[in-house]
Amino acid sequence: MQDLPLFLAYLAAASLLTITPGVDTAMVLRAATINGARTAAMAAVGIGLGCLAWGAAVSFGLGALLQASELAYTLLKFAGAAYLVWLGARLILAPRDSLAAQGDTPQLEEWVALRRGFLTNMLNPKVGVFYVTFLPQFIPTGASVGSYSFFLTAIHVALGMIWFALLIAATAPLARLLTSGSVIRTLDRLTGGVFVAFGVRLAASAADH
Repeated sequence: MQDLPLFLAYLAAASLLTITPGVDTAMVLRAATINGARTAAMAAVGIGLGCLAWGAAVSFGLGALLQASELAYTLLKFAGAAYLVWLGARLILAPRDSLAAQGDTPQLEEWVALRRGFLTNMLNPKVGVFYVTFLPQFIPTGASVGSYSFFLTAIHVALGMIWFALLIAATAPLARLLTSGSVIRTLDRLTGGVFVAFGVRLAASAADH
């Protein structure tokens, strides 16, 4: 069952989160600048595959858990709300001034770039925690939790691929823009506000469940 306003809210939130600079953005920008568009595209595909793998694990495991236990469902919502508010408060109160420092970059072959993009997400458990806390609040009533969670994951990955394609197509000006301290601080604070708002909403829905 589709809920258009809820889906549009997800698109807006996921789009904002997608364009917020982070490790994935830095990896693609770096590959595009140093190794060229094809290598950067392979890194982006690897990142997307890592997200899909986490999304599949979280979506179908989460679906079984939530269907089996109402207590687990409520506890997960409260835990997710606390996590989102904590993460959002950190972004608002202490936004970054620059992307995470990156070391010297060797020349990467395309398949090495894909592998590194994939492992960047697969070896980061925060990706799984993020999907667990973020996706459930956008699942409409009556929808299959597992299947719809994976659908939302696929939408997030598709948005990421579009964003990476834009980055690769305009590497030089976007790289300068996204490494500007004022832009990064603004995006961090906007994203923090999104996290806090969704955390409060999630806590309220858990209390009513």
